[in-house]
Amino acid sequence: MRRSGSPSAAVRRWRRLLANEREEARIYRRLAARRTGEERQILLGLAEAEDRHAVHWERLLGDRAGPARRGAPRLRVQAVLARWLGWVFVLALVQQTESRSRHEMTGVDRGIAADDQVHEEVVRGLSARGRSRLSGTLRAAVFGANDGTVSNFALVLGVIGGGADARTVLLAGLSGLLAGALSMAAGEFVSVSSQREVLAASSPRAAFLAARADLDVHANELALVYRARGIPEAEATARAAHVLSGDADEPEHSQNDNEVVGTGPRAAWSSFVFFCVGAVIPVLPFLFGATGAPAIFTAGALTGLALICTGATVGVLSGTSPTRRALRQLAIGTAAALVTYLLGLAVGATVV
Repeated sequence: MRRSGSPSAAVRRWRRLLANEREEARIYRRLAARRTGEERQILLGLAEAEDRHAVHWERLLGDRAGPARRGAPRLRVQAVLARWLGWVFVLALVQQTESRSRHEMTGVDRGIAADDQVHEEVVRGLSARGRSRLSGTLRAAVFGANDGTVSNFALVLGVIGGGADARTVLLAGLSGLLAGALSMAAGEFVSVSSQREVLAASSPRAAFLAARADLDVHANELALVYRARGIPEAEATARAAHVLSGDADEPEHSQNDNEVVGTGPRAAWSSFVFFCVGAVIPVLPFLFGATGAPAIFTAGALTGLALICTGATVGVLSGTSPTRRALRQLAIGTAAALVTYLLGLAVGATVV
């Protein structure tokens, strides 16, 4: 039997939901403080929506609301990260929070559950903006760190399997770090630069854009320009008529041109740095003088932890399960290292 004076289960739940709504509003306001323009307005709008939800629970609780409480630990962590950490990463966490809130509200309050569904989509859209801006650099960083960790650990184990001593293992690891980082940086520079050149070649020429006011063509001819850029016929015809009427300006870029791929130098630098960070992890025990089984086990543990962190980060940023991505990354890295170690054993046995 519930003791006299103790809150009911419903009251405790409402208090918890009230605290969480307040915490979510705090997160959005902290994110808004770091943005400007439309993004700031959107985030402040989300904060106001969370305030309305908090008012709803305050009305239900009445004088049973009790002293102000902090939200769930995960929300408090996000509030701290919103003040200090990167925009894209925090938004990815907030997106998961809105998804969890929606499921939590299902069966409790259908109206707020529907609101949380909308909030999730708004945050998803903001996250897409951030990922688009960082697409080139972020991809290079993630791939660089992952490739550096996996490839150099596999290289180190392959050399160890061949019977090399600690000095040779260290030399091979550092050589693999530098060679791989330079190769990754060069590859990213060429890849991103080529992609930007392809997108530039697909954009409307400046001469065409400048001459639109003086066009002496029929609407159907201008429509052919838009259809050649992948716009459906009906929309192309309507857009051509609209532009020729002088009612509105035509956007200068097609939908594909809006994709942000980053710059070659930034992608190359990001790939180089993060490849080095990942590749140095399997070599650390040997750098500090460790040898034999302790060095191998330490390198394996550090590499496994790095792969888990990389996979979890990718999972968070992509809005999927960080645990599943982390385990997948660990499995792939372990398989690659095992194959090269067995190859090293085979080559070593053949040489002997």
